[in-house]
Amino acid sequence: MAPRANWKGFLRLSLVTCPVALYPATSESEKISFNQLNRATGHRVKYLKVDADTGDEVPNEDIVKGYQIEKDQFIEVTKEELEEVALESTRTIEIDEFVDKSDIDPRYLIRPYYLRPDGKIGHDAFAVIRETIREMNKVAIGRVVLTSREHIIALEPMGKGLVGTLLRYPYEVRNEQEYFDEIQDVKVTKDMLDLARHIVEQKAGNFEPDKFEDQYETALVELINQKRAGKPITPKERPRGVNVVDLMDALRKSVGAATGETKAPKKPAKTAKKAAAGQKEMLMAIAGKKPAKDAAAKKPAARSQRKLA
Repeated sequence: MAPRANWKGFLRLSLVTCPVALYPATSESEKISFNQLNRATGHRVKYLKVDADTGDEVPNEDIVKGYQIEKDQFIEVTKEELEEVALESTRTIEIDEFVDKSDIDPRYLIRPYYLRPDGKIGHDAFAVIRETIREMNKVAIGRVVLTSREHIIALEPMGKGLVGTLLRYPYEVRNEQEYFDEIQDVKVTKDMLDLARHIVEQKAGNFEPDKFEDQYETALVELINQKRAGKPITPKERPRGVNVVDLMDALRKSVGAATGETKAPKKPAKTAKKAAAGQKEMLMAIAGKKPAKDAAAKKPAARSQRKLA
């Protein structure tokens, strides 16, 4: 079942309008999350909203928004007042312009959403807008209001739908010169570049997300399974950084390692495991519940090694 839409409204290109719904394109709900506990009792820690001066708990209906102008001085803003300044983009994504994708600085990208027609009507208008963007090989720029704030959104065709990426405003992007000014000007020799280029060529490939595994998530699964099984936890030895004295020598050795010319035989690289659709499936079964008989058989061998019997 698709997740609930984050926003519903209209997509408009000039006089062409259609009802649409906006859905999150990514999710982190499958990642392992932790609760905070009271060490003494083992009970969960509960957060309460309290008055900063009196310490009394404040019910949700008595909480309002306020903007701090000076210390301990706030301007209260009501929900009704915020609704009065609501923009048209609260209900409509108006396409303002079309730009080349290469024009969008990656620093401005926030998060992706899927956009599709809402309901049974408007599919024709949606298709016209989608195919116009596709035919022009451009990115459509519009505005949308999410969580009471207006965002810039970049729309691109993806199959039968659209993917919309929220963009930051210029004031949200920091100036790189504040961080790069102190980097020393170093002249890199042609020999160094040739060796480094050779290393890159040896490692060249295509970006395939399925090849990557969240190693930290896998380590968390193993840690939780070990603790549930009552096994002792032994800290692993951390890799130590190597101080490079001769850069040229390090480059030459790297080229040798990439081409298999080193004296010591290299261990075959492990095939990267595809990230599980739900990492929590690899957790040890809860006591008293029988796991499905064929569940283990259906999982790849590499993955079943991490699941305790």
